[in-house]
Amino acid sequence: MSQSFRQRDILEIARAEGRVRVEDLVTRFGVSAQTIRRDLSELADSGWLERVHGGAVLRSSVTNIGYEDRRDTNEAAKAAIAEACSVAIPDGATLFLGIGTTTEAVAAHLLGHRELLVVTNNINVANILAANRECEIVLSGGRLRRSDGGLVGTLTTSVLEQFRFDVAVIGCSAIAEDGELLDFDFQEVGVSQSIIRRARATWLVADHSKFERSAPVRVGSLRDVDRFFTSAPLPEEVLRLCRDWGTEAHVVAPEAEPRERAAG
Repeated sequence: MSQSFRQRDILEIARAEGRVRVEDLVTRFGVSAQTIRRDLSELADSGWLERVHGGAVLRSSVTNIGYEDRRDTNEAAKAAIAEACSVAIPDGATLFLGIGTTTEAVAAHLLGHRELLVVTNNINVANILAANRECEIVLSGGRLRRSDGGLVGTLTTSVLEQFRFDVAVIGCSAIAEDGELLDFDFQEVGVSQSIIRRARATWLVADHSKFERSAPVRVGSLRDVDRFFTSAPLPEEVLRLCRDWGTEAHVVAPEAEPRERAAG
């Protein structure tokens, strides 16, 4: 395989899985580790990837990657997280579902739930849940973020302040080593803080790739989260912080049955 085709395929793998590892690529393409490292370095120099120990991840910046790419990244992990989260949501609950492709996956797993009231600032979530006639849906209003169907701003916050949620299910763009939840849009700060104040329980749904990314805006902390559903064991320092803060970490492997693999 030529270098250009190999690098194209490496980039497609990174988009699908969130990161690539040298040893995996060596096996996949049948070339030396030195060749793969050179490919990754050239992709990094071109701005497509960011080198990390043992491989590379999608480049993070002040701008998030496109919605379609995010939706197609780590689909199996998101589905497993969504199933585990939805199983824990009882019928008759009042929910908030936030912006993000993983929260949209949660919505898809709620189509069999009954007597739900779901408030959301995510147009995609509302469209998904419209198929469930046992679910009352309230859209928050606000400024439309065309890139992903999110509603943000002061109007969004003011509407959310009128509700008291049994559970708020939120996502984030990145998670820092100190447990901070990060995003790309400063207008989400007020929305996220309002959600956390108005929820009896706050649940975070975020796959393992969020530990490999960065974003410029702090929207909260794992300290504010009651349950954290993710797809791989947490970094040791983050796990220690979760224990100190009383945040339950539920690690769900995509290939396993979520209810069997969830761990508090």
